Amino acid sequence: MNMWRRSFQMLLGRRPTAMQVGALCRDPASGAVLLITSRDTGRWVIPKGWPMEGRTLAGAAAQEAWEEAGVRGRIAAQELGRYDYNKTQQQGFSVPVEVRVFLLSVDSRAAKFPEAEQRESRWFTPSEAAERVAEPGLKRILIALEDHAAPA
Repeated sequence: MNMWRRSFQMLLGRRPTAMQVGALCRDPASGAVLLITSRDTGRWVIPKGWPMEGRTLAGAAAQEAWEEAGVRGRIAAQELGRYDYNKTQQQGFSVPVEVRVFLLSVDSRAAKFPEAEQRESRWFTPSEAAERVAEPGLKRILIALEDHAAPA
């Protein structure tokens, strides 16, 4: 069914859904998750970006966590979940994107990192984070994470 849908969308001029990778950064001691602000709208998001040549999807997600949030840690090889959103392009139109999310257990956080001056960040409980993000699929992932809270 999905193959037919994609073929039909291409005939109509719609591009297939693009893929990004994201890191859900979690403090293993408290279970808190780190959200950052997007550079364009200032909404709360997780670190995410495009796959990188020479890196696994999880490895690319870990790299995004470093560049956007200054976080280092252990990234899970298996996806935690996926969610969809529409990424607005500079030309004014949006592109559908599916984000594959990987859990990153935070070991350290740097004060200086590539996008430190461009973003804000804050730790939240998973349920608090779910209230702040806009994407319904990301909300579901965060709420599910609350059920598996780390010990206090």
